[in-house]
Amino acid sequence: MKCPVCGFADSKVIDSRPVEEGNSIRRRRECLSCQKRFTTFEIIETVQVIVVKKNGSKELFDRNKLLAGLLKACQKRPVSAEEIVGEIENEIQNSLTPEITTTEIGELVMKHLKKKDEVAYVRFASVYREFKDIETFMAELKQLQQKDE
Repeated sequence: MKCPVCGFADSKVIDSRPVEEGNSIRRRRECLSCQKRFTTFEIIETVQVIVVKKNGSKELFDRNKLLAGLLKACQKRPVSAEEIVGEIENEIQNSLTPEITTTEIGELVMKHLKKKDEVAYVRFASVYREFKDIETFMAELKQLQQKDE
């Protein structure tokens, strides 16, 4: 790392600590030439994931779109939509696949919501699975109830 004071190309790390929920690292460094101290930040580089929509079109993954859908499902529930989005985003990044379908994202959301809050799960499922009538809705509720027993 180049010293911002003298331009010397070598420095030593004095202190390191994670910042921003562990997504980056703050380092205090000392120049080996002039002994001045400075701070650097290292950010984890993430892969841009492409979302393949139902109609075949493609766009970059947008966490805000996912968050908007989850906020509606989690409204007035003791569930953090931000936390769930973070978990899903990490799972997508860790899969190391360059593309993911909206169906796969929807299933990930359903899996995470089912573990966290059943009401939010049913709210999301009603929109995601496009329930046409009360029978379809009741079938989903019965299926949820049977898995809990």
